[in-house]
Amino acid sequence: MATIKDVAKLAGVSTTTVSHVINKTRFVAEETREAVWAAIKTLHYSPSAVARSLKVNHTKSIGLLATSSEAPYFAEIIEAVENRCFDRGYTLILGNAHNDLQKQRAYLSMMAQKRVDGLLVMCSEYPDDLLKMLEENRNIPMVVMDWSESRGDFTDTVLDNAFHGGYLAGRYLIDRGHRDIGAIPGQLERNTGGGRHAGFLKALNEANIAVRDEWIVQGDFEPESGYKAMQQILSQKQRPTAVFCGGDIMAMGAICAADEMGLRVPQDISVIGYDNVRNARYFTPALTTVHQPKEQLGVTALDMLLERILSKREQQQTIEVQPTLIERRSVADGPFLDYRR
Repeated sequence: MATIKDVAKLAGVSTTTVSHVINKTRFVAEETREAVWAAIKTLHYSPSAVARSLKVNHTKSIGLLATSSEAPYFAEIIEAVENRCFDRGYTLILGNAHNDLQKQRAYLSMMAQKRVDGLLVMCSEYPDDLLKMLEENRNIPMVVMDWSESRGDFTDTVLDNAFHGGYLAGRYLIDRGHRDIGAIPGQLERNTGGGRHAGFLKALNEANIAVRDEWIVQGDFEPESGYKAMQQILSQKQRPTAVFCGGDIMAMGAICAADEMGLRVPQDISVIGYDNVRNARYFTPALTTVHQPKEQLGVTALDMLLERILSKREQQQTIEVQPTLIERRSVADGPFLDYRR
């Protein structure tokens, strides 16, 4: 990827002159300007890699690079960010990249060229190529909203404590008297999948509960995957008494599968979800779930980003949001409930 130094070298000028030509911040002779633009075209240079250093004023716009705005989990966070942007007088530029590296690169370039004042990143996966692209744009103030832990010194981070949330779900089922417990996790390479599942497994391990492989069936956060996974779990000769779904939308599919197989939730099998999406309390039965403070996550991330923009702070900061358990009607007492507690 070409840099501003490469452009300056090819055009035979300084990097400062290149910056002035691009940003039109100072008179530059026509011959020099033509040489600079010719070098930019030859090298396919995009200002995205150094967008922040080229900025000369605030555009009152914020970029949000996201996986999707369709999934309820992401949609609620994006709505919170958009509302907060409006309140603070900023325009939100949304790029739904669906974890496609080419789309991510294109959106980052577009947002940098539009000179966004800052960038929010909410991608469900962070492969090395994406991390490299983000670091190349480190001159844009940036907040990553859903890492399980800090991955670099160039961005602020909001931690969602997915591990702790998964632990809460596992601990709750154990405390309700369940020992035969299955799970339908989301993609394990994602923080929202792997982190939640790891916390759930820790709770079982602390209680000396063995995990049966046939009761752990991979999902992908979509309802159909929850439906098919629950069918597979319930087709086993021995069934669990409870199932932890790593996302509420998968839990919806799982409850549907149980119902079609003639099982009642929670009388015959208990189901607990994760996210507390808006419609979770309107499931049948109302879903017991782990509440992910989605609005708080979005608002906190934007406020942190605006503070970094306005203060020109360079030191990295990390803020955590805490999941909590929401008890409704989809989990019944298990056969090992200790009534002495």
